Amino acid sequence: MTPTPAPTLTWAELRDLKCAELEGAADGWGRSSNRADAARDRIEQQLLTGLRDTQEGEAAQAAVARLRQLGRNFQYVYTECGLLRTTLNSLAHEMRTQQRALKEALDDAAALKFTVGADGSVTYPAAGEALVDGAPLRGGTATSNGLPGLVPPSGLVAPNPNAAKARDIADRVAGAVRAAAEIDWRYAGILRRLKAEEGLKVPDATWRDAAGDAAAVRDAAGAYLKDAIPHDASPAERRDWWAGLTQEQREEYLAVYPDQIGNLDGIPALIRDAANRDNLRLLIGELEGRDDERSATRLAGLREIDRQLGAETAPGMPPMLLLGVSDEGNGRAIVSYGNPDTAKNVAAYVPGLGTSLDKEFAEGDLKRARDTALGAAEMNPGSPTASIVWLGYDAPQIQSDNLTASLDVAGEERARSGASGYNAFMAGLSATNQNEDPHVTAIGHSYGSLTVGLAAQEQGGIPGADDIILVGSPGTGARSADELGVGREHVFVGAAENDSVTKLPNSREASGLGSGAAGGASAGFVLGSAVGPGGAVVGGALGGVAGGAAGYFAQDAQSKESDVWFGTDPAHHDFGANRFKVSEGPEPFQRGHAPVEAHSNYFHPTKDQMSSDNISRIVSGKSEQVVPERPR
Repeated sequence: MTPTPAPTLTWAELRDLKCAELEGAADGWGRSSNRADAARDRIEQQLLTGLRDTQEGEAAQAAVARLRQLGRNFQYVYTECGLLRTTLNSLAHEMRTQQRALKEALDDAAALKFTVGADGSVTYPAAGEALVDGAPLRGGTATSNGLPGLVPPSGLVAPNPNAAKARDIADRVAGAVRAAAEIDWRYAGILRRLKAEEGLKVPDATWRDAAGDAAAVRDAAGAYLKDAIPHDASPAERRDWWAGLTQEQREEYLAVYPDQIGNLDGIPALIRDAANRDNLRLLIGELEGRDDERSATRLAGLREIDRQLGAETAPGMPPMLLLGVSDEGNGRAIVSYGNPDTAKNVAAYVPGLGTSLDKEFAEGDLKRARDTALGAAEMNPGSPTASIVWLGYDAPQIQSDNLTASLDVAGEERARSGASGYNAFMAGLSATNQNEDPHVTAIGHSYGSLTVGLAAQEQGGIPGADDIILVGSPGTGARSADELGVGREHVFVGAAENDSVTKLPNSREASGLGSGAAGGASAGFVLGSAVGPGGAVVGGALGGVAGGAAGYFAQDAQSKESDVWFGTDPAHHDFGANRFKVSEGPEPFQRGHAPVEAHSNYFHPTKDQMSSDNISRIVSGKSEQVVPERPR
């Protein structure tokens, strides 16, 4: 670590420093940042839209590409100028703190009639009485490094009471100057970094530098901004905190802490989207500089999300909002189709086992949310809908070369952790939705249905939830729909007859049937749950479905027919939910289809239109029109 250089600042220079001039410079950079942001918005919302609507051909496509690059460039200018503004404001904030400390020391010296020298030493007058002759004790000079005043020739003397006071003042003056010099040195280094390379193009390498710039400014500006972010507050309190900020304060938080503001439940959706779009570019820049497999996988997912955010929006398509994104754990991404703050109907879907922030998620799971939004709009055109995919937790992952380990992670731990995060997110939606009584639907698919089920069983249930949809569910951890907090009449279940995941044996059976049946059961669970939206099987283990079915039918004496992996089968009569009609789906390993493809079709408007339509009816507030299916 490079040592801080010796202070070159004097106390007089610190006293006379005009922090208002630093803040004025910050305002200028802020205006530049705002102009760049406005230019980016104009390109994305006006120029690109107009060009797409009126022009076709290669020339138009080339112009679109150039405009997108220009928009990215303005985004970079917005970010860097915003960082400069916050750096200067934070510098002024810290310097003003040391000015106050210096002023208090100088005021105390003046009140005592002490003299502060140019070098910071403090001269004090005679005071007190000598022990021998009673004469006043002579004055002297104190510094922060000692008391070099007069030394008595011999004997004991009482100290001049002014000496200790002078030493204290000298220490305070020196401390303020040293701290100010360290602040000046530290911020000078940050400001030297905040410069762009020459040229009109801003490549990923430059965004990688911008990510480093943002990290440096965040470290420096902690006392100025970060410490005030209400991480421990409720979503409603965070909403009120944001509403109480000045416009300048909001702009600074968005420039310096897009990752924290964008992922803070309770912040309005459009603000989160703006912050996360900037954070997305910073994350791409960070990952671009790494060569490990995990980073490459995340990068592919982020790039696909970025592509979709910048793609042309077809007429009638809901706006795409990025409500959360991070590189934490297996990756985080929360995407909404429609604005959940203004929508009357809001649905939040939780994906299941094997889901992570990769290209498959960005293509498949996002499509499920988009299809639901479009279906709900068709079912109830007069009632705006926002459909969300929530990857805000670490879903269990599949180890294709170790199915036993995959079975081990398919317990409740990940779901319980995800349940708390899901409820916090849903509380944020409740805090920011502008409708008096929005209709909210919680949706869980596969392992995600366990996450939703456990969230519903937490104290208070899922905030704002009116209906719960469970599809392809291996259980919710509940014995009855009554335990999910919305009333059994508001719990809806889709379970395809050829979806083996909905017929898994319970964990007690799987562990007691011996290695063959248990292995088959675990393989059936892993294989069934891991079928991606496109039908590709992530896991292996052919024959797992048959083994899982064998485990299901080989009931032990302690089990009920309605038991599945996590509690009672939600599609069974014993659970008491409303089962809705879905396609039976292809049989396992049916020619021309992926193994257990039926597990992945629930949201697909062409592969399983009945299921997709029923989900859309519930989400749009038209659950009375659902086509029912007899429970098992």
